[in-house]
Amino acid sequence: MQKIIKWKIGWILIIYDIFDVLATGMGMGVPFFNILLGLPAGAYIGWRIGYQNLHLKRTIKKILLSAALSAGVTLALMLVIWAPTAVKLFDPSADLANFGIPMILYEPWASFIGWQVLMILIAPFLQFLMTTFGAQLALTGVPETG
Repeated sequence: MQKIIKWKIGWILIIYDIFDVLATGMGMGVPFFNILLGLPAGAYIGWRIGYQNLHLKRTIKKILLSAALSAGVTLALMLVIWAPTAVKLFDPSADLANFGIPMILYEPWASFIGWQVLMILIAPFLQFLMTTFGAQLALTGVPETG
């Protein structure tokens, strides 16, 4: 029985990874859709964990672990996509103004650093928050057991 449960969870992770890669592709490397994917993923996580009738502490631990796992997949994708461009920070001849990112800080070098931090660190964290929010929403619909 344990083998079947682990196998199903493995397939769920593979399906989630496929959706995460597709969301990254739809956003052309900008993880906007990955963040939005956190809501249905969190809802599924909350629904699945909610019907296990665990104590509150174990439920919260499982939700946070699952959300961290989903955000970790996006973090790995963002590292693969955006970390190689960080080499341009150490290249004095790099044309950061024409790299194609928005000049959010009005200075090419500072905007490039801000963009890297936004893509690699902040976006997976926002996905983590969206996943936990989706799980909490799903838990509100799970009936309580006495």
